[in-house]
Amino acid sequence: MITPTTVVALSAEALDIPLRAPFGIATGTQDVAHNILVTVELADGTRGYGEAAPFAVVNGETQESAMLALLAIRSGIEGADVREWRRIAAWLEEHIAKAASARCAVETALLDALTRQAGMPLWTFFGGASTQLETDMTITTGTVDQATSAAQDILARGIRMIKLKVGSGDTALDLARITAVHTVAPAAPLILDGNGGFTADSALQLLAMLQAQGIRPVLFEQPVPRQDWDGLYQVTHWGGIPVAADESVQNVADALRVAQTQAAQVVNIKLMKCGVVAALDIAALCRSMQIGLMIGGMVESILAMTTSACFAAGQGGFTYIDLDTPLFLAENPFVGGFAQSGATLDLAQISAGHGVTPRVLTG
Repeated sequence: MITPTTVVALSAEALDIPLRAPFGIATGTQDVAHNILVTVELADGTRGYGEAAPFAVVNGETQESAMLALLAIRSGIEGADVREWRRIAAWLEEHIAKAASARCAVETALLDALTRQAGMPLWTFFGGASTQLETDMTITTGTVDQATSAAQDILARGIRMIKLKVGSGDTALDLARITAVHTVAPAAPLILDGNGGFTADSALQLLAMLQAQGIRPVLFEQPVPRQDWDGLYQVTHWGGIPVAADESVQNVADALRVAQTQAAQVVNIKLMKCGVVAALDIAALCRSMQIGLMIGGMVESILAMTTSACFAAGQGGFTYIDLDTPLFLAENPFVGGFAQSGATLDLAQISAGHGVTPRVLTG
């Protein structure tokens, strides 16, 4: 039976957004965000929007593979009732388990349509704990001079916390870049993000060198490769600073393993790694096990970043906020979303859904 909340159409189209400069991490570089815009339309005409942001060097997904996954499940989504969003998410997990960003895009579009129709902001749907977050800003891989210039730019923007990509394979270069950033911004809390570029020994060596210089980062994110659970445990227990698991946590089972083995003190939740529903379950598990929460993302537009902001602010309790990638994009094909002033992301003006719509509506 068709109701106002029945999905009558699902569409997907390439969303290619150039970056101001290459976005480099330890395992690869991205020059253009090759993402996908997903639109669902309900029987009453309400539209919801979602974004897939595949990043091959992180999870093996490409724009092409995510698009194929979306085409494969379209007929199963059309005719479904958006109010049954958890059942739909379970069906997506069953049919396109390896296409996390595609699942995220569909779940986002469904929840956006549901909450738009209800006249409810997405941050309210997720719990309404807050409407503001304070984000960090990332310095990508590069030279010492580039790190210095980027740190100066971040401070000029009024952003207090800096996240620095490390794991170049050259400990001396990593040390020099960290030292340069600390010199420019000695009071700024500093997050190191290895993206799996270290061994446990090299990560601990770097931390010892930093300690000798009186530099103490507030967090070391994913120092070792995803499957190196022993190495992650070693850095967590011997490094002297909190460690966050990012690539190592792709699903609820991974988060449970972190908790059971005490492999990290923090989990970085990215909706693109697992979808919205699984992210809710991961957050609940981490809270119950007293594991700290971080919210992050791939190279995403204001659409996906606002969804993640609603997720984190609505639930509350996220200590580390890394929702800065719209600042790296040369174009913004959308209107709406969070309002940013310095480091503050404000959601209060969103009246329904995530509040983001394409500048030129499709369909």
